[in-house]
Amino acid sequence: MTTKLVALVLLCLMVGTAVAQEPKVTSLMSKDFPENPGREALMITVEHAPGGSSAIHRHNAHAFVYVLEGSVVMQLKGGQQVTLTPGQAFYEGPDDVHVVDRNASGTQPAKFLVLLIKDKGAPALVPAQ
Repeated sequence: MTTKLVALVLLCLMVGTAVAQEPKVTSLMSKDFPENPGREALMITVEHAPGGSSAIHRHNAHAFVYVLEGSVVMQLKGGQQVTLTPGQAFYEGPDDVHVVDRNASGTQPAKFLVLLIKDKGAPALVPAQ
């Protein structure tokens, strides 16, 4: 019985850690472009806990990233890995696959602002391989 309890506690801790690694995404605003029907801008913030990261993904949008606090490591498929700090920016094109998006620190949180210009109603994030 004790072995099963220990295994269950360890499993819960591992699951809790995995859940804690998911970024917190907050939608700030969206705005249609009347002069360009069918297109919209979406502004979000993304917060990574210490050691947190995002799964490989794409946006099918023009994505402009601006680091607000902490430091983040970013890499697009076929590109170089870069570490960004507050005040630095990063761009993803509609066809780019974002293979690395993680907090560079294991002890401090990181937060960045993202402006997406995309087709109206299209998802902001699409899992990729």
